[in-house]
Amino acid sequence: MSDAAAPPPDAGSGLPRRIMRKLNDNWRLITVAIPFAWLLIFFLAPFFIVAKISLAELAIASPPFTQMIEWADSGIMTIRIVFDNFIYIFEDDLYRNTYLNSLKISVTSTLICLLFGYPIAYAIVRSGPVAKPILLFCIILPFWTSFLLRVYAWMGLLADQGTINNILIAIGVIDEPIRMLYTEFAVYIGIVYTYMPFMILPLYANMEKLDGSLNEAAADLGSRPTNTFFKVTLPLTIPGIVAGCLLVFIPATGEYVIPDLLGGGNVQMIGRVLFNEFSRNSDWPVAAAVAIVLLFLLVLPIMVFQYFQGRSSGQG
Repeated sequence: MSDAAAPPPDAGSGLPRRIMRKLNDNWRLITVAIPFAWLLIFFLAPFFIVAKISLAELAIASPPFTQMIEWADSGIMTIRIVFDNFIYIFEDDLYRNTYLNSLKISVTSTLICLLFGYPIAYAIVRSGPVAKPILLFCIILPFWTSFLLRVYAWMGLLADQGTINNILIAIGVIDEPIRMLYTEFAVYIGIVYTYMPFMILPLYANMEKLDGSLNEAAADLGSRPTNTFFKVTLPLTIPGIVAGCLLVFIPATGEYVIPDLLGGGNVQMIGRVLFNEFSRNSDWPVAAAVAIVLLFLLVLPIMVFQYFQGRSSGQG
């Protein structure tokens, strides 16, 4: 009789399972919603605000731009959108030349970082277990110092009476100081020095995951070290190369502090133009249009990279 009255073993376990499944679904939803909320609040919302300002006109009142939506006394809504700011940017030689100069400096700096950063990352990967953490520490060490302080240090090194010129004069290489500070050369030095770790670290992370047996197999098949590097190692490190190039190219294009301090106003980059339009000229609509165009210039290489990455993964 007691056996017939006993409930089935799983009769009471359905409710806890349903509760746990619901909790898991809620946590999954929260985990996905947090990044989207972050992007919505701190990226999309500011982007739409800047885009709205770029489609306005300069006004004397505060804020110094016209409203996109205006309500008349009769209750009629008027939407006013102008594209004059974008037309003005593309017609004015100052902005066009500044964009081209910014792209030239950022692309050249990225290539220099890749040229020097790749062998450095390769050497760190091939180093021993004792030397590897020390070398990585040396790469990360500059981040422990203020960025502004490091730029000012380069000003002292590159000045006419700075350390580099004094050493060159002392050893007899030159007779008079070389003009290095407030030149495009100084801007290249500052950008390459500042963003070199952003190239080395992605390359190191990519190279660290490579299977060393592939190089051994290539050597067993008679491949020389140079041929193995170009046929095996280099193609496998392309994701690290692209990641490092993007991490250098994107911030270098909009750089303001380095061109302002090391270039001294003689090197025009788009970050300085943005600052002048916002703070000195108080022309917020033109400055917002400059920022929107710069954003699309920076997003374009990311889209191209994702497109080719998707094609390669689809072919794989």
